[in-house]
Amino acid sequence: MRTVIQRVTRASVYVEGRKKSEIGPGLLVLLGIEDSDGDNDIEWLCNKIIQLRIFNDREGVMNLSVQETGGSIMVISQFTLHAKTKKGNRPSYIKAARPEVAIPLYNSFISRISFLLGREIATGEFGAMMQVELVNDGPVTIIIDTKEKE
Repeated sequence: MRTVIQRVTRASVYVEGRKKSEIGPGLLVLLGIEDSDGDNDIEWLCNKIIQLRIFNDREGVMNLSVQETGGSIMVISQFTLHAKTKKGNRPSYIKAARPEVAIPLYNSFISRISFLLGREIATGEFGAMMQVELVNDGPVTIIIDTKEKE
């Protein structure tokens, strides 16, 4: 699994011109799933995101997690995070999981991160064309790939 995590002051997602969901301060998580991903990736990644200390404490130091700040989380599926651009100019998405693999993993990811956060999270709509609006706070943007575990 590969994620782009953005600390936001607010974010919203639209599907077919209608607002699907929105959040205030928290994290926007763009999630890419590949065929080799599984339950271990979900567990490790959800724990990492919930505990990631990228919110400012009283001294202005990034020392707090989304859980500690009471922030929200929005998860948006994004297969293009697995784009391969080494050869030619048209990206290849060969590593991105097909819907029959990705949808159950996406749903499991949402359930797990919601459980760890202790409340429902906002989502987009898997496979839909979406428009995502956000105000990146900082800006703070973190990329995490479960295959690299950096």
